[in-house]
Amino acid sequence: MLRTETRHAIDPATAKTLDTDQLRDHFHVAGLFADGEINLVYSHYDRLILGSAVPAGKALTLDKVEATGTATILERREMGVLNIGDTGTVSVGGEDYELETGEVLYIGMGAGPVTFAGAGRFYVLSAPAHQTYPTTLIKLKDARRVEMGARETANERVIIQFLHPEVCKSCQLLMGYTQFAEGSVWNTMPAHLHDRRMEAYLYFQLPENQRVFHLMGEPSQTRHIVMANEEAVISPPWSIHAGAGTSSYTFCWAMAGDNVDFTDMDMVAMGDLR
Repeated sequence: MLRTETRHAIDPATAKTLDTDQLRDHFHVAGLFADGEINLVYSHYDRLILGSAVPAGKALTLDKVEATGTATILERREMGVLNIGDTGTVSVGGEDYELETGEVLYIGMGAGPVTFAGAGRFYVLSAPAHQTYPTTLIKLKDARRVEMGARETANERVIIQFLHPEVCKSCQLLMGYTQFAEGSVWNTMPAHLHDRRMEAYLYFQLPENQRVFHLMGEPSQTRHIVMANEEAVISPPWSIHAGAGTSSYTFCWAMAGDNVDFTDMDMVAMGDLR
């Protein structure tokens, strides 16, 4: 079963006027991972698609998506797939790729239908592309690891980069995830902006009774959205994207926009946040 939802872009002036429910309607994504379903959200921010596929014992094929207006989803797009479940298989272009927990598959433009099988819980991201790069399975040992933060500031973490110029070529999609050490809870602080591209977060490996308070909005007009395990949030180019949890957690970050320079960001001083 395929379910698709569209989220339209709004400007920061409008975002200032939204109450909690309205903020969640525009930016919060819940209920993604459902057994036997493919669920997609088509965002008008840089036309990023985020979603999930949970085979749960039967194969699921992702092919035509009405929102893209093409014969198959990858006709003019690329895709990244992260497995946050047990071992699963992704089949594309006549090849089967076995993904262990925490591994990522990059799928290039024009690869055709994508089939998900096995015990995986697949997080799916797709962005428009103008060039084809080879479909590549990226094992954990091949990802780029960047250790940052400190226990004293409650942000000791490792950034694991998969779709990154130094790991795997892509057209515009950047993707990886950040894992926190026990007792560390703050992400992406001091905050930053990158007006040249949007971002999406998936929070996972968060205990059921814990939450992450995701911070968004312009630096002078911050808002928060309360996130549970395996929920996603869409971050517009004009918004900060940071947060703190009631326990440690992991989040998958993905970006689409004008460039693939991971460090292209405009820092926000702590004293400028409101």
